[in-house]
Amino acid sequence: MDLPRTPSFRLDGKRALIAGGTRGIGLACAVALAEAGAAVTIAARTGPLVEKAVLALREAGFDATGEALDVTDFNAVEAFVARTEPFDILVNSAGTGRHAPVAEITPVDYRAVIDVNVGAALFLAKAVSQRLVSEGMPGSIITLSSQMGHVGGPGRTVYCATKFAVEGMTKAMAIELGPHNIRINTVCPTFVETELTSAALSDPDFRSWVLSKIKLGRLGKVEDMMGPVLFLASDASAMVTGTALMVDGGWTAE
Repeated sequence: MDLPRTPSFRLDGKRALIAGGTRGIGLACAVALAEAGAAVTIAARTGPLVEKAVLALREAGFDATGEALDVTDFNAVEAFVARTEPFDILVNSAGTGRHAPVAEITPVDYRAVIDVNVGAALFLAKAVSQRLVSEGMPGSIITLSSQMGHVGGPGRTVYCATKFAVEGMTKAMAIELGPHNIRINTVCPTFVETELTSAALSDPDFRSWVLSKIKLGRLGKVEDMMGPVLFLASDASAMVTGTALMVDGGWTAE
């Protein structure tokens, strides 16, 4: 009797681009993929932070390089991807939020958030997938979206709008890229304790509200994102595309 074999979670010989990978969730994703054998490239706007992250990865024994890249400069994104070897894996962890009540939303804040959360995700995925298609290579594209791409939240109208857009974009691109064996999915975290969320979560009332929505009763950690991203990057998820992997502690269960 021939028994089935579990698909590999290993990424040996794969090249992975992690946008926004200098800290927080993005850096955790870079570590997860590097631990699985991928050669990782970290891309972010601030050169010194890129160098610091790359150095830490190399000192840990991983294959890592970096690129100072403004992901909202869509022409620069395309040029960078065009001049490198194709990336088998893209993790787009670049994201931002300028939270405000509806009455206080400004055009400047709107454009800043949509350019990063939607524009960067779109044009990074476009550039990476085009290289893969031209080389006849399969691939996996993963965007760090949010539970707020599936529910609403006070003061998060623009943020929710961008994340809902990412979810729709992912489904549409999966239809086009599927015939090329390029998979595209999102990971949707709940509130994760990072530098970027520390200010908001330091408000006792806000923190209490957040915890009341998370059925597991705790905030997320960056480590909670590492397994889901590795799963989507590897052959273990070979039949998964056009969908969202919720890592929200049950927030959206109701």
